[in-house]
Order: sequence, then structure tokens, then C-alpha cells
Amino acid sequence: MDFFRSGKATEQAVAKSRAGDGGKRDERAVPWVEKYRPKNIDDVTAQEEVVQVLRKSLETKNLPHLLFYGPPGTGKTSTILALARDMYGPEAIRARVLELNASDERGIGVVREKVKNFARVAVGQADPGYSSPPYKIVILDEADSMTTDAQSALRRIMEKYSHVTRFCLVCNYVSRIIEPLASRCAKFRFKSLPRDLAVTRVNHVAQAEGVACRDGAVQALVDYSEGDLRRAMMSLQSASRMVQGAALDADMVAELAGVIPPGVIQGLRAAWAADAHSSQEAVDALVYAGYPASRVLAQLHDLVVSDQQLGSLQKAKIAMLMASVDKALCDGADEKLQLLNLMLQASRIAQAASA
Repeated sequence: MDFFRSGKATEQAVAKSRAGDGGKRDERAVPWVEKYRPKNIDDVTAQEEVVQVLRKSLETKNLPHLLFYGPPGTGKTSTILALARDMYGPEAIRARVLELNASDERGIGVVREKVKNFARVAVGQADPGYSSPPYKIVILDEADSMTTDAQSALRRIMEKYSHVTRFCLVCNYVSRIIEPLASRCAKFRFKSLPRDLAVTRVNHVAQAEGVACRDGAVQALVDYSEGDLRRAMMSLQSASRMVQGAALDADMVAELAGVIPPGVIQGLRAAWAADAHSSQEAVDALVYAGYPASRVLAQLHDLVVSDQQLGSLQKAKIAMLMASVDKALCDGADEKLQLLNLMLQASRIAQAASA
């Protein structure tokens, strides 16, 4: 019983920290993603257009229903939480903001019960010093995971209780939000952070946490995260535990990120010009080394795009082949068989190009 009680207490502590609770916490136990999450709308990195519109809404207290969409790790959830803190303050935010992860609570029952019960209740007293608007906010994270029935039920709730509750839908794929629901929201697209801004932010966290980084280490963290600032921050925190006071360099970052050495990828490309036996040996060595097939595809694709020995038609055929292999891997196909199939068919295409 004590185990379950302690687990529930941990969840409540995390929820309070995300809602802006000002209580004392052990900062060493807080993930850096949460520790350095923007506390107000002015701290949001990049997304200038979105911040400008939201700042104006904060001044006029006229906030429409919102739909934030874009790649992961670009600040969608952080932005709406920062806006809510600026609106309500650290105390009233706990009563005026309901945050749900729709990937877990995505059925029509949650919409009809939890969301509707929260949305229909009028707001309470605001914190002194904060000019809180007369409405609450419901944040539905991962809204693109909600079922169609749940989204349809949410449409009516948004209309009926808009005078006391505003909704913010956060998703990665806006195409998965039904059109009647999307048309009721002001859409904001979050772009991947520019490389220089992401490097500046990761550098700031590294200096604040006392992580020594050599030249190229922070740049490698940002490059391997592919525009996901959250992944870069988590990788930095993991790397700081790995180096144990030493200086972090680009090779350590590559090892931590699971990047395949360029020589291995070059060996796969060279096997295309040899026989089928060479391709099979290359795939066997790759699988035995434990490298994931998805990472092999990504790095091999980048190599093919810049390969001067292949023509445009051959590159297009190999890209379509990689897309087919990637689809099969997502469906649960065997990695070794799919990589071997890729090698054999790409070898025929490459040899045809050189013939």
C-alpha cells in the first residue's frame, strides 16, 4: 500500500511542478527539460509569430480556442503553459487549467465526463496582482491520438461552454484533427527551432549545469536531435552523467545518440558494387553490432542523396525502395531480412547506373 501511495504522491508532485507550483523541490531530481521550461511567454525560444499573437491576446484578455501543431520538441506545450502562468499566476493556475494527455485519455468517455465537468464550472477568484480573464483553459496534449467519436463530442462542448472555458489542442499531425474541430480553433504552426537558437539554448543549459563541452559537442547534440530541443536537452543530461566531470566531445555525443560510424555506412555503399555475398556479409556485421535498421536507413539516405556516382533516376528509385523498407519495418517486419532486401535491390539499381 505504501508503494502505491508513494507513486501517487510522485505524480502529484510532478503535476504541481508543471502547473507552476512555487514549493521547494530537490532540483537535482528534476529533469532539465522541466527545470528549464519557459516560465512565461517572453522566455519561449523562437516561434516569434506565435508569441506575438499570444502576447496581444494576453493584453486584451481575448483568447480564442487554440490549435498548436508541429514537430515534437518545438515548444507547443511549453508555450501554452507559459501563457497560462502569465494569465492566472502560480496559485490560480491549478484551479483554472486542466491538462490532459489525449494519447492516454482519448476516448469519448473522458470527453463526456472529465472534460465536460471541468468546462461547465465557472471560474473562481484570481490571484492578487494577476488580471485573470473570466474563463479557464483545457489543454489536450497529443490531441491527434483522440478517437473520431471523442473529437466529435468535443466539438459541441467547445461551443456550449466557450463563455467560461477555452480549449487548446496540441498535436503533431494536424491532418488527424477532424475539420469541424479544427475550424473552431485559431491554428498556429510551430516550426523546428533554427540551429543557432537551439545551440544557444543548449549552451545556456550546459553552462548553468556546469557541463564542460568541447568545440562541436553542442552542435552535434543539436544536429542529432533533428530540430527536437527536448531530445537535445535529454541527451545533454544523459551525457553529463556519462562524462562524470570530463569534457564532452562530439564523439561521445555520437556514441550516446546511437549514430552509426560513417565508415560502416560507407562500407554498405561499397557493397553495392560487389556481389550478393558481400552484401549479406555487410548486413550480418551490421545486425550483429546491434545498430537499429531505422538509423541505418536515415544515414544511408543522406549518403545516397549526396552520391555523385548515382544519377537522379537511380536516386529516386533507391529513395522509393527505402520508403518501402521503412514502411515494412514500421509494420513489424524482420530487420535483417529488410536490410538484406534493401542491399540486393539497391545493388542492382547502382550497377545499372554504372553500366
